[in-house]
Amino acid sequence: MSQALTLARPYARAAFGAARDEGRVDAWSQALAFSAQVASDPRVAGLLPNPGLADADAVALLAPQAADAAYTRFLALLAQAGRLPLLAEVAGLFEQLRAEEQRVVRATVTSAAALSGDELDKLREALKRRFGRDVELETAVDASLIGGAVIDAGDVVIDGSLKGKLARMQTALAG
Repeated sequence: MSQALTLARPYARAAFGAARDEGRVDAWSQALAFSAQVASDPRVAGLLPNPGLADADAVALLAPQAADAAYTRFLALLAQAGRLPLLAEVAGLFEQLRAEEQRVVRATVTSAAALSGDELDKLREALKRRFGRDVELETAVDASLIGGAVIDAGDVVIDGSLKGKLARMQTALAG
C-alpha cells in the first residue's frame, strides 16, 4: 500500500497542479473519483494490466463522458506509464491536496447512535476551533462503541467512546 502511495504521489501532484492552473479542481475531483471507481471494479481491474488493451481503449473506458482534453491526456499519461491501477490512490491524494488548498479538514465521526443536526453543528464548531480550518463531517454509526464517539480527522484520532475508555481502563488495571 505504501509503495502504491509513493508511486501515485507525483501523479496526484501533477493532476492537482493542472486542475488548479485551469481553475477546474472540482471537475478534476469528480473525474478522478469516477475513473478510480471504474478502475476499482474487479472486472476492469483485471483488464488494466493486460498488454492487449490499447492505451486509448483504457482511457476511453476510464474517462467520464464530460472529461476535458487535459484530463484525457492525464489518463493517457497514466496508461503509457502503466499506472492506471493506481487511480484510487491518485484520487485519494488529489483530495488531500484539495483539502489542504481549501483549508478544509475532513473528519469521520463514528458514534454509538445517530447524532442530531445540532450535535453535529456543535462538534463541527469545536473541531473548527481545534484545527483552525473549516470541517467537513461524515458520519457513521457503530453500536459496538456502546456510547460516545470516535472522531477520525486524518492524522488525529479522538476516541471518546465508552468502548475505548473501557479498553484504556482494562490496560491500566492489567499493567
